[in-house]
Amino acid sequence: MPESDTLEQEAMNATAEAAAAAPERVLNQDEIDSLLGFEVDEEAAPERHGIDAIVNSALVSYERLPMLEIVFDRLVRLMTVSLRNFTSDNVEVSLDNVSSIRFGDYLNSIPLPAILAVFRAKQWDNYGMFTVDSNLIYSIVDVLLGGRRGTAAMRIEGRPYTTIELNLVQRMIEVVIQDVQAAFEPLSPVTLELDRMETNPRFAAIARPANAAILVKLRVDMEDRGGRIEMLLPYATLEPIRELLLQMFMGEKFGRDSIWESHLATELWSTRVPLEAVLDEQMLTLRDVMNFQVGQTLMLNNAPDGAIDLRCGGVKLGRGRMGRVGNHVAVRVEQAIRHARRGPAIAAPEADAGSPEVKIAGPEK
Repeated sequence: MPESDTLEQEAMNATAEAAAAAPERVLNQDEIDSLLGFEVDEEAAPERHGIDAIVNSALVSYERLPMLEIVFDRLVRLMTVSLRNFTSDNVEVSLDNVSSIRFGDYLNSIPLPAILAVFRAKQWDNYGMFTVDSNLIYSIVDVLLGGRRGTAAMRIEGRPYTTIELNLVQRMIEVVIQDVQAAFEPLSPVTLELDRMETNPRFAAIARPANAAILVKLRVDMEDRGGRIEMLLPYATLEPIRELLLQMFMGEKFGRDSIWESHLATELWSTRVPLEAVLDEQMLTLRDVMNFQVGQTLMLNNAPDGAIDLRCGGVKLGRGRMGRVGNHVAVRVEQAIRHARRGPAIAAPEADAGSPEVKIAGPEK
């Protein structure tokens, strides 16, 4: 045997002995997730092109819903406040991404272990789902049970979640559900109820695998610990309010402010408008008008007790008769004019609890 082959065989034997003598290394959950690609940043992933993009695309092309972005922005603000009150800690909630995905593809991409919460929307008669990753689960448990600040939450591998952990996460989910309900309330009031908690994605099937859904990824940071919570809303769930979601942005409160509406109605009822009492109208030539002399008397085609017209801004509101109240000239409203094109008849002032007369500004006598 040549000398080179002998040296190579001895080196291989030494390598095998060193590998056998080295202790076996066990991967933790973070390393497993990294190897399987669950924690890869989607924005940093290379873009696909051509046939590769068609075959491997998990996104669903669907119509854009502008109002839904407003709802999610409001949800982030509400969750920041409510989770701060819930944990008594400095909580920051941020919106990572809003995308469309097939329901089956999303179930296959959920990194385990995780907790899935299925909720039901009563008015929409359908379901939605929250997914809480293990980092956020252990962080919430650590914060609520008095864990020290400045230390990352410890993850215990190889065991299911305990009853205490499930109950604490359920309380957090109930807080988030109330925030989602409040975020949709200005657009369409809806009642959300927690249906069940699952740890196996197979038992959280709320739609067909090929159905499209909206995936909202929210990041919850509590100083040096935190995690991600994801909300999945099938398009079938949002179908009853699809027309509302297609509207464009119309203000902070979706174009309707009940406080401003009530204030405007109150001010309209107390608004003062000029009212004219027209005794008579005559058609004259410009020559006759130019020939008017000081002291000349104009004869009106109306008797002292004849009916006169009441007008506001050139619009006839009613008819009445002239009289006197104290030192003022007054008009008693006797007939209201109905306008078919302008809505219902304008109520006569006789409904006032005081005097039925309408006073017209005039010289005191």
